[in-house]
Amino acid sequence: MIKDFNFYAPTRVVFGRQSEEQIAQLIKASGGSRVLVHYGGGSARRSGLLDKVFALLREAGIYFVELGGVVPNPLLSLVEQGISLCRQEQVDFILAVGGGSVIDSAKAIGYGVGYDGPVWDFWEGKAVPQSCLPVGVVLTIPAAGSEMSSSCVITKDEGLLKRGINSDLCRARFCVMNPERTYTLPAYQTAAGCTDIMMHTMERYFSKYEDMMLTDAISEALLRTVKHCAVEVLKKPEDYLLRAQIMWAGSLAHNDLTECGTEKDFATHRLEHELSALFGVTHGAGLAALWGSWARYVMPRHQSRFVQFATNVMGVADASATPSEIALKGVEAMEQFYRQIGMPTSIPELIGRTVTDDEIALMVQKCSRGGTITVGAMEVLHEPDMTAIYQMANR
Repeated sequence: MIKDFNFYAPTRVVFGRQSEEQIAQLIKASGGSRVLVHYGGGSARRSGLLDKVFALLREAGIYFVELGGVVPNPLLSLVEQGISLCRQEQVDFILAVGGGSVIDSAKAIGYGVGYDGPVWDFWEGKAVPQSCLPVGVVLTIPAAGSEMSSSCVITKDEGLLKRGINSDLCRARFCVMNPERTYTLPAYQTAAGCTDIMMHTMERYFSKYEDMMLTDAISEALLRTVKHCAVEVLKKPEDYLLRAQIMWAGSLAHNDLTECGTEKDFATHRLEHELSALFGVTHGAGLAALWGSWARYVMPRHQSRFVQFATNVMGVADASATPSEIALKGVEAMEQFYRQIGMPTSIPELIGRTVTDDEIALMVQKCSRGGTITVGAMEVLHEPDMTAIYQMANR
């Protein structure tokens, strides 16, 4: 069975060495004349990239203001500052310089500028976005895939509520990708990014729609490529070819290409959102800590999919093994890969201790929104299922 689909990927990608030289032309082509340059901590400035961006905008006569300070798991409070600044300066274009957190923060600002109420209304489900300021991206961290996706994940400071929404309105007009800008990424951040890239594909690959052979083949090739490059790039961090594969894979993993004819699950993502919101952990590492437990929990009822994953992605080959044994070996091989690149495979490895029953209950309460929603699609998870997976990952 194949699911009907509507594939839309309007983002222009400018990829390669010195690609940032085209920023001003791309902004003008997108109708921008008054720009908010949005970025995170000091790395973009220390690397010289921000100064380069500012110089290019000045040279082109483009007015801009800046707002830094985006943190991992981007906060609503900074989004609200950005909305006020954009209104005050009559900004008509937002340029995100950074990774997924910066891009999501830029998208959220874009949503809020033209909305009269609190921008958090969109994440509460009280309103649906009707407009978004155009967003462009200078990508520095391949991981989240937000540069080509319709998603936007924000954390509300009060209560540490981490939620996501999707709308094509926020898709970036363009994304500039220079793999050389990723050479200085720390090993841990590189590994966590590769984990996130692979998980975006796996969240779509593990689907009840199993007959879309072409999409499966694309997904499997992407997963094998990133798996190989993740191991090698930790040995050779300034290898352009490896960095380029990872950077392009990050975009393809989350622009919905690997969802064509299938159905995204994203249960692991939803469970991890509560983990990173509560403990402030790196998103990719949190995904690695939870995935094996999710897989073992749902695998008995979706064995054929896990056998295909084990065989075509993880290279498991054992003619004497039963299908259930092959499926399990595939999960174990994935966890061994996580360990090889320095990622955790349990919550205690991730945060340095086991979480309490009360903390698990709080994460379940937030993830299920008080028992009012479920997560997952290949297998729908209710509150008891969420609790069981957190408990499995807590051992």
